[in-house]
Amino acid sequence: MNGMKNETRAPAITTEGCQALANAIVAQAAKDYRAAVRQLKKHPDSQKATTMKRECERFFHSRWYSQLTGVDPDYILDRIREEEAA
Repeated sequence: MNGMKNETRAPAITTEGCQALANAIVAQAAKDYRAAVRQLKKHPDSQKATTMKRECERFFHSRWYSQLTGVDPDYILDRIREEEAA
């Protein structure tokens, strides 16, 4: 060796990677919202589920959400509520 360190570089941040992360954040919020709606259907007085539902609704209507995706938040929330009501 010539005295130089073997450096490993972090993978480059790509547009595709950032979009995948944004999609995963939105998908997890939808999953959490669905779980809260289901829990409230079984246990309407669940404080934990009520809190989670409110937090998810706040996220879906936040500026951060609008920066992650252009999908109408009410479309997602209404769709989940309709699916869980069936």
